[in-house]
Amino acid sequence: MQIGSSAKKTIDHFVHYIFIPSEVGQMTDDNHRHEGGEELEEAMSRINSRTGRNMPQAIATGAGLVLLVLASVIFNPQPFVWLVLVFICIALWELRVDFAVAGLRIPVVALWICSTCLLLCTYYAPAGYHQAAAVAGILLTLVIAIICASFNIKESASALKAAAGKTTTTTPANPSASAKPSQPQTPQVPAPGRFRNVMATILAVFYVPFLATFIVLPVTMKHYLAHVILLVFVPALGDTGGLIFGAWLGKHKLSPRISPKKSVEGLIGSVLFTLVGTLFVGLCTYSIQELTSNWWILAILGILIGVTGLFGDLSASMLKRDLGIKDMGHLLKGHGGVLDRADSILMCAPVIYIVLYFCGL
Repeated sequence: MQIGSSAKKTIDHFVHYIFIPSEVGQMTDDNHRHEGGEELEEAMSRINSRTGRNMPQAIATGAGLVLLVLASVIFNPQPFVWLVLVFICIALWELRVDFAVAGLRIPVVALWICSTCLLLCTYYAPAGYHQAAAVAGILLTLVIAIICASFNIKESASALKAAAGKTTTTTPANPSASAKPSQPQTPQVPAPGRFRNVMATILAVFYVPFLATFIVLPVTMKHYLAHVILLVFVPALGDTGGLIFGAWLGKHKLSPRISPKKSVEGLIGSVLFTLVGTLFVGLCTYSIQELTSNWWILAILGILIGVTGLFGDLSASMLKRDLGIKDMGHLLKGHGGVLDRADSILMCAPVIYIVLYFCGL
């Protein structure tokens, strides 16, 4: 009997699926995995594009920082103070390199020494003298740093090399040389001047060691663990809220010239997250009686942290735009440098301390 061509094809397909099921199943699974991998990559690319950072790296780095801070403060606040000191020294080095891009020099060694003395004296001062030690330390740091900055000393080779790495050109002037990797170019900067260096140094003193003092001062009070959480984790929670709301709902730009990715919806998310976070810290720290009488203070503090944290982000973005750089550093994968991660923390610290101190919390 003659078999039609269509029937023959049907029988061939049937035999193929019956006798070679594993190969077919494997091919199907491979296709599904390939399609699923592409969809996942596309989704991650969209998220990274909207948030402006590598989210898997950012999450991993953030989790590591959370564990590090908790381990430093859970039993005794002293390791936390030393950890703050380490991060401040790294932040000063980042600021030195960033300023070198614009031809500015700050006396980083003098700032390291003065900042170390300032933070340690503030913390280890006798009870009742912490504020006095902080004020005296800031004034001495300012005077010593200005004197050191007034000397017209050339920038070190290491700082210039790091600054050159931040000004690497990615678009070649000659299109035919596009295949060649770009080489770091030494930044063309104005001749150094004493006045410019002194002004940059004053900014560095007030931006890093001065604000860091307000991170140490609340640790000298009672409820130091709750204060550390308010200082470090609640501003970070505000960044997370702003990131989620901004990526999800962000349509109205907050300040396109300074930071195009910041939105009004992101600000609302930051305030909501910091408000809830502050009230939760208060609920876990204070008695019911204290919480009943002071909840409104905590609510105001939460709102202030959200707004001030965003102001810190915008201030850092404006500084980076003026210097012509993308990130302050590259130490923290997915975040940039220490100053990129700590800009909102530093700016929120004085607000948190003032509220805690004058309200007796």
